[in-house]
Amino acid sequence: MEIRHEANPEDVKGYTTEKLRNQFLIESLFQPNKLNMVYSHYDRLLVGGVIPGKDPIQLDAGEALRTEFFLERREIGIVNIGSQGKVLVDGEEFQLNKRDCLYIGLGKKDVTFHSNDPSNPAKLYFVSANAHKEYPTKVLPISDAIPTKLGADAESNNRTIYKYIHGEGIQSCQLMMGMTLLEPNNMWNTMPAHVHDRRSEIYLYFDMEEESRVFHFMGKPDETRHLLVKNEQAILSPPWSIHSGVGTKNYTFIWAMAGENYTFKDMDFVPIEDLK
Repeated sequence: MEIRHEANPEDVKGYTTEKLRNQFLIESLFQPNKLNMVYSHYDRLLVGGVIPGKDPIQLDAGEALRTEFFLERREIGIVNIGSQGKVLVDGEEFQLNKRDCLYIGLGKKDVTFHSNDPSNPAKLYFVSANAHKEYPTKVLPISDAIPTKLGADAESNNRTIYKYIHGEGIQSCQLMMGMTLLEPNNMWNTMPAHVHDRRSEIYLYFDMEEESRVFHFMGKPDETRHLLVKNEQAILSPPWSIHSGVGTKNYTFIWAMAGENYTFKDMDFVPIEDLK
């Protein structure tokens, strides 16, 4: 498990491109037959990716969490971005098609990831946050998630938001998670931008062609920077930072956040004329 510490926004002003990428960009989450994780000190969010092969892979943080098992003091949201797979939770099986979400609450001890067809494996992406009580384990297929249409072709941001884990969907302690799909010929997300100083957020960009890129904009509204992102790479977004992007083609991303409150609409919007 890789550990990422917090960064002072005043220090970030002087970061080189390499240092900015090392601090906030997660480049290699998905590798065959491996479980990769990054522990962020921003709200103690933990992000990971796993591609199970013929053998299942256990959700195990080793010595990093200093707990007897991964979910002893945590909850987790999992989204499959690959082919069909399943997750076994204390012996109970949960099937996941592409873009389906599974929430597992506090206290579950034995969690394993599986691909239905190892030659065409699942890609299971997850984000975990600290938890204080147990909520039921639950699957939400994308076909059952309620879509919210936003944006317009004229602004190149015609998109659909699917909320999975939130106050009116799958219940959790503090984790919120969902997915945004941009329509063809639309490239912008989250513009006008916002910050939420009471929560941290993580983006995973995927469903991108090999040559495609997203220019992800971050930083304080009056001190913006950008990170160039490839397919299946993730961004750690601090509470003080905007999180917006524009791609060379349309793409999909998963957003997840946790922190002080449990209100999806708690955002401090930034007028475009105030961005620098």
